Amino acid sequence: MLPKGLLKEYSNALSFVLRALDVAAVMVAGLIAYFYKFGHLALQPRYWTALYVASGLTLVVFAGFHIYESVRAQHFWRHVFKLIQAVSVVLILLAGLAFLSKTGEDFSRAWYMLWALFTLGLLILFRCSLLVILRIMRSKGWNERRIIIIGAGEWARELINTLQQAHWTGFRIVAIFDDTIHDESFSICNIPVLQTPKNICAYLTTSAYTIDEVWIALPLHAEARMKEILYELRNDMVTTRLVLDILGMGLLNHSVTHLAGFPVINVRSSPMVGMNRLIKALEDRILATLILLLLSPLLIAIAIAIKYTSKGSIFYRQKRVSWNGKEFNMFKFRSMPVDAEVSTGPVWAKEGEHRATKLGAFLRKTSLDELPQFINVICGHMSIVGPRPERRFFVEQFKEQIPRYMQKHLVKAGITGWAQVNGWRGNTSLEKRIQYDLYYIENWSLALDIKIIFLTLFRGFKNKNAY
Repeated sequence: MLPKGLLKEYSNALSFVLRALDVAAVMVAGLIAYFYKFGHLALQPRYWTALYVASGLTLVVFAGFHIYESVRAQHFWRHVFKLIQAVSVVLILLAGLAFLSKTGEDFSRAWYMLWALFTLGLLILFRCSLLVILRIMRSKGWNERRIIIIGAGEWARELINTLQQAHWTGFRIVAIFDDTIHDESFSICNIPVLQTPKNICAYLTTSAYTIDEVWIALPLHAEARMKEILYELRNDMVTTRLVLDILGMGLLNHSVTHLAGFPVINVRSSPMVGMNRLIKALEDRILATLILLLLSPLLIAIAIAIKYTSKGSIFYRQKRVSWNGKEFNMFKFRSMPVDAEVSTGPVWAKEGEHRATKLGAFLRKTSLDELPQFINVICGHMSIVGPRPERRFFVEQFKEQIPRYMQKHLVKAGITGWAQVNGWRGNTSLEKRIQYDLYYIENWSLALDIKIIFLTLFRGFKNKNAY
């Protein structure tokens, strides 16, 4: 049997090996693609240069996406999606370098496409295999990290329950301590909760197990007790973590960072920063341009039909609220008479109303009236995927009625979104819609955007709640 901590002792070496294997995957994929295209391996110098540049970019971009950090506590598919994003950025950067250096014509496009596919395939195959092997080992008790949790309150119980259900993380709880426990029969997830030893360091030394980590899961008001425990452990080499109870603070895309040398918890932040913002911008501009080109015959036909069936302009412009609460003019195909809201003011669309023209009712029911918003996407006002924007009148109303409503504006508004493909559009629960919008912001990835776009093709156009 393998030693319990075999991989743990060589984690730094494993990280170096991972980098070396990633570079090897890029090089090997390039050679395979070259042989497949040209029938030999006598690469011209410019192809070798491209492989070397790609290898360097891979190491830099992968580090930026935190690919080489421990994935012990990450969900399997989240790591794979992150890997796909990183590879996509490398390929985009390579294409950009070829364009800027005017060397694109020196390379075979077929070779580049094959190289991209082989690289992505090799990297994903290797990573998936490695993650599966590591998780099987951890679930069997190999490469595990033995931990002690101090705290048995509601927050600590949720933490313990989660760890006990996620054996693949390799974290094994060997003891739970709490200052207020006097009943020796009390347990959490069948793990006895014991009175905190007077000398925690002595317990670590005499324990039958080698303790790797101590997790302090006390409520925030127990700051004094946390300091006492940390002071007691000051001379011990065990890894110590503070698992702060901050879930009740309305977290959104939270993280821990450093500002001016001080550790800071980001309670709420937008995921659209740095490389994520670049990826999102490229995704929006490229896809929106392609969609407008493909749908141009349909757009022209709808415009002619609107002009023929009712008086007024083809497009309807309305101010909506998007990223950071800023307003923009959103385009739609006009579906109502030009004076529909002159007497009523802003009105929420509902079942049974007859304000729309006959053509407009059809456009609304099939969501074809939303197509001009791809122009907003190209202009940078909106994204293809994101929370649906609303008028300022309703924003001011809803922000007082629906908890966390304004947090949807941490990203650009979208033409379609996670709420819409799950049926929460039109005259449906706003609370549920916001819940889905915030889930999207918290879990944003390029893969999630692509999934929502595909689901929109099957679910997003025709909806019984669109009036």
